[in-house]
Amino acid sequence: MPRRYPQRVATISVHTSPLEQPGTGDAGGMNVYIVEVAKRLAARGVEVDIFTRAASRDLPPVVEIAPGVLVRHIVAGPFEDLDKADLPGQLCEFTFEVLRAEAAHAPGRYDLVHGHYWLSGQVGAVAKERWGVPLVQSMHTLGRVKNAALAAGDAAEPAVRIRGEAEVIGTANRIVANTDAEASDLIRLYDADPRQVAVVSPGVDLATFRPGSRWHARRRLGIAQNAIVLVFAGRVQPLKAPDILLKAAAELVRERPRLADRLVVAFVGGPSGTGRNDPDSLAQLAAELGIARNVRLEPPCPQRDLAEWYRAGTLVVVPSYSESFGLVAVEAQACGTPVVAAAAGGLRTAVRDGVSGVLVDSHDPAKYARVIWSLITDAGRLARLARGARKHASGLGWPATVDRLLAVYGDAMSEVASGGSSRASAAGGFGPSGVRGSPPDGRVAPRASTVDA
Repeated sequence: MPRRYPQRVATISVHTSPLEQPGTGDAGGMNVYIVEVAKRLAARGVEVDIFTRAASRDLPPVVEIAPGVLVRHIVAGPFEDLDKADLPGQLCEFTFEVLRAEAAHAPGRYDLVHGHYWLSGQVGAVAKERWGVPLVQSMHTLGRVKNAALAAGDAAEPAVRIRGEAEVIGTANRIVANTDAEASDLIRLYDADPRQVAVVSPGVDLATFRPGSRWHARRRLGIAQNAIVLVFAGRVQPLKAPDILLKAAAELVRERPRLADRLVVAFVGGPSGTGRNDPDSLAQLAAELGIARNVRLEPPCPQRDLAEWYRAGTLVVVPSYSESFGLVAVEAQACGTPVVAAAAGGLRTAVRDGVSGVLVDSHDPAKYARVIWSLITDAGRLARLARGARKHASGLGWPATVDRLLAVYGDAMSEVASGGSSRASAAGGFGPSGVRGSPPDGRVAPRASTVDA
C-alpha cells in the first residue's frame, strides 16, 4: 500500500502555548518546535490545529498564527498559570473539550494526532481511539532520565508522571525521539517497541539564526568590543545549571584578576520550574561570588534579538544536567558561535565535540573554567570552531525535520489504514490522569470520526 499523508493534524500541547515567549515559565524548545513544524507543514498543504490550555479569560478561542495553523484555546481549570503538577487533574475536562471541538465539524476532520509531552499524550490517546486515527507522540523530556540527573535543589519528577509516560509510550503508534540517545532511553527505560520509535532531530531557523557582525551585535547590546562574552540562554532553573557558569566565571576572575575588566556573563531568560521559588538566585549568587558587575540578567526575547546575543558572544555555554536535544546550542552554532556544553543527552548530537564546540563530561565549574580559558586564549582554535559550528548547524534546518516527520506520519497512517498494529487501546482509561474513553459526568459522547480508507 502506498504511504498515506495527512491533510489536517491535531497537535496537542496542554501545558504550554505556542504563543508564549520561549525562555521563561514552561515555554522553551518545545514551543519553538511546535510553531516551526506547524508553519512548515501548513506551507506544504497540511493544516494544523494546536490545542492548548487557556491560561487567561482574555484569550480568544482561536488564533491564527500562520495560514493553515490555528491555536485553539481550551478552557480547562482555573484561568491561571498552573504548575505542571496540578495539570493531571484538568486533563479529563481538557480531553472532553478537544473531542467536542472536533465533533463540531464534519466527520474525519483530523487524520492524525501529534501529542507533545506526556500530559498531551494522555489526551491524544483518547482522541486516537475516538477518531480512529494514529497517535504520534513526542515526549521532549523523560521523567526517568531527569530523575537520574537531578541538580542540587531540584525536585524529582513524581510517580504520576512516570506512570503516565509509560501509558502514553505503550499506546502511541509512533514515538518521535529527538536523538539516538533519546530513542535508546525510550527502549531501555520504558520498554518502547523499537519498531515504533523514529528518530527525527529538531531543526533551527537558518534564516533567523545566521552569522552576522559581532561588532554590530555588541554595539546594539551595549557590550564593549574587546569583551569576553559568555552567553547562557533559556529557562533559569537548576536542571539548566546556570550556577555552574557563574561559578566558572568566578573561578576565571579569581585566577586571572585582570580578566574582570573584560568579562561579561549574560543570562538571557527567565525563571522556570523550581527556579521560580527563588527568582533572584542568580543575582544573589553573583554578588556572593564577587562578580555582580560582570553579570547581565536579560529577560526572554524574540528570536531575532536572541540571535544578536549569540552573535555577540565569544562562547555560548550550555551546562545542563539533562537535555533531550539542546536547541540553544544549535541556534548559537548557526550564528557562528562555538558552544561549550555538558556531554549530556541530546547535547552530544547538537554539538560536535572538537568541531563545533567542546563537550564537558563533568559539572565541575573549575573544569568549565579551564575549557573556557583554553578557548578564549587560542584565537586560531576559536576561529576553527566557529567555522565548524556554522557547517554543523547548516545541516539541521527545519525543512529536513518536516521531511522526516511527514514520513513518520505517513507510516503511522498507512499502518492504521491497513489494519496493522494500533498499539494498546486507551478506552479503558488512565488511572493517574483521570482521562477515560468516555466523557465525564455522563455527558453525551462527541461523534467519532475515522480515517477515510
